[in-house]
Amino acid sequence: MGQIIPKLRQVDVELGKRKTVPEICKTLDISEQTYYRWRQKYGGMKPEMAKELKALQKENARLKKLLADQVLDMDILKEAAKGHW
Repeated sequence: MGQIIPKLRQVDVELGKRKTVPEICKTLDISEQTYYRWRQKYGGMKPEMAKELKALQKENARLKKLLADQVLDMDILKEAAKGHW
């Protein structure tokens, strides 16, 4: 994500110079589909916001893994308890 925001800004600059999206995408070595997906997802986002989004996504993944581990532990304990009763 570190290069997406600067590339989107570069596209804006080049569009201001009357270049077309296909021309700009070719120079940036990205597909038009990638550009439009990035524009939809990150358009108008400042670099600090992009960093914060990335950090939140990383934390969310960590919490999901932690929850999955806890659910697995609970299932193991339930199975172990069935054998003792």
